[in-house]
Amino acid sequence: MREALLAALSTVNDPELHRDLVSLGMIERAEMQGAVAQVKVNLTTPACPLKGKIEADVRAAVLAVPGVQDVQVSFGATVRPAAQPALPGVKHVLLVGSGKGGVGKSSVAVNLAASLARDGARVGLLDADVYGPSVAHMLGQGSARVTANAERKMQPIEAHGLKFLSMANLTPAGQALVWRGPMLHSAIGQFVKDAAWGELDYLIVDLPPGTGDVQLSLTQTVQVTGAVIVTTPQDVALIDAARAIDMFRKASVPVLGIVENMSYFVAPDTGHTYDLFGRGGSRKLGEQYPLLGEIPLNIEVRQDADAGAPAVLAHPDTPAAQALVQVARNLAGQVSVLAVNRSLTEALADLPDQLPVV
Repeated sequence: MREALLAALSTVNDPELHRDLVSLGMIERAEMQGAVAQVKVNLTTPACPLKGKIEADVRAAVLAVPGVQDVQVSFGATVRPAAQPALPGVKHVLLVGSGKGGVGKSSVAVNLAASLARDGARVGLLDADVYGPSVAHMLGQGSARVTANAERKMQPIEAHGLKFLSMANLTPAGQALVWRGPMLHSAIGQFVKDAAWGELDYLIVDLPPGTGDVQLSLTQTVQVTGAVIVTTPQDVALIDAARAIDMFRKASVPVLGIVENMSYFVAPDTGHTYDLFGRGGSRKLGEQYPLLGEIPLNIEVRQDADAGAPAVLAHPDTPAAQALVQVARNLAGQVSVLAVNRSLTEALADLPDQLPVV
């Protein structure tokens, strides 16, 4: 009966990877208990954006097997590592950047990290905006201090189910850093390689705005899986976002998608929608970059950031929080597609030029 179940499951494709669950190694268990089929699917990320569709397709396929009266579907998740792991124990380094300041990049980065962690992923967050660190405040840890472990490595601070490091937790509050490029490069190297990040599925890096020294240092220091560009819909932001995309292209960092922040505003008293900065402008950046989501301008996101609690945790039912959760899941899906496709490409590259004739 197991063979019949696997044959049915081999007709079910992962909606993003476009390959069947069996060949992808995603079926952890397929067995019968009486007339009930029990199937466990091992997803490529706990933040799978199409989990519901996979469950429905599995249920429909297995119910078509003769003798099956019901199906119980359960899920596990194992994030597939990059072809070249970024750091020991860290599967993916994901950069969150913008061409200019004021587009809500740090708020997006914090909520993406918190959302992925809430879904069950092991997540780290690095505040690489050395001159204007804000992640610690947004996580309610502005007064915490970074310590060293027994191996003399920086011990990331833990909050809201994730680990993070920020220059705000290493320097006195309000003190300005007046550093040249070499000092920045050294600091970024220490944050990445001299920190006890442990086992992580995703290390999210909140970059400073623009295309400067920190971005260059990171791409030279660590193997980056990909980058996310945060922008608002208005043309002046899109012009700078295009520059950020060009920088990542020149650094051979894949752009995994675009996030359109402050995409629209829904008046709480009337329910009327206002496009304060225009809307849909990020689509002008080119169809080759997926639009990961449109996030509305919402007062709770600002209030939660000031209060030190990510909106996806503090007010999960608001439209902005739900949009941020969907962005995080879409991003996780893009990372899975990239990891699986690269693994397949490498496997094909290892084949001999001429296969033996049998």
